[in-house]
Amino acid sequence: MKHSELSLFKEKSQKITCLTAYDASMAKILDQAGIDSILIGDSLGMVVQGGENTRSVSMNDMIYHTSIVSGACSNALIIADMPFNSYNNPKDALNNAKALINAGARMVKLEGGSEHTEVIKTLISNNINVFGHLGLQPQLVVSSDDYRVQGRDEDSAKTIISNAILLESLGVSALVLECIPSDLAKTVSEKLKIPTVGIGAGSDCDGQVLVSYDMLGITKGKQPRFVRNFLNNQNSISDAVETFIAEVKEGNFPSQSESY
Repeated sequence: MKHSELSLFKEKSQKITCLTAYDASMAKILDQAGIDSILIGDSLGMVVQGGENTRSVSMNDMIYHTSIVSGACSNALIIADMPFNSYNNPKDALNNAKALINAGARMVKLEGGSEHTEVIKTLISNNINVFGHLGLQPQLVVSSDDYRVQGRDEDSAKTIISNAILLESLGVSALVLECIPSDLAKTVSEKLKIPTVGIGAGSDCDGQVLVSYDMLGITKGKQPRFVRNFLNNQNSISDAVETFIAEVKEGNFPSQSESY
């Protein structure tokens, strides 16, 4: 899938499906099951490397995982996270984004809003497709106590809305909304022409993304309320992925109880 096709999903009121992959085997399963997009997430710092957060993931890590995931896929849109400290200034951001594109990504995702205006302008002016990310920003999380729903009060909600509008105006192609109240996510989604992809942001986003390890029940410990184990009552990982796709497309995931 081409990045330009993302907007067509929103125009046709079709939900976008996205799951993370970090290796060729999982990537191939997701791709063959018909997932719309695959994110090589810096969540690999936690689920693959066993870290407390995503901040330890290096550019070399991201280049390596992007290359093996992209090489296994034929259909899905490949999106790669820009890791912590890889886009502190426009020059570094451009060099690092080019490295991810050269490794096989079709888009790069970075967290934050107006503070990255010049970085985003530089990437887009150099024909690099950008996926935004607002709400909970995992790269700002140091300890598990920092995982909190964002945008609950009026000021922070207004900031998320204004940053979303800004990112669209800069030319960002799509936007992840993470851990925000579902009514706020609905407001943002309705204000934008670009699609929103939610994780813990309710069912009114234009698509949904989950960490694949979470939706397969592999991740141990207490899970956020927006996680559903799609491997339950299924015979294979492929069946679980197909169920995830169907539930998102039909608007059945996330449910109200899986939203904030």
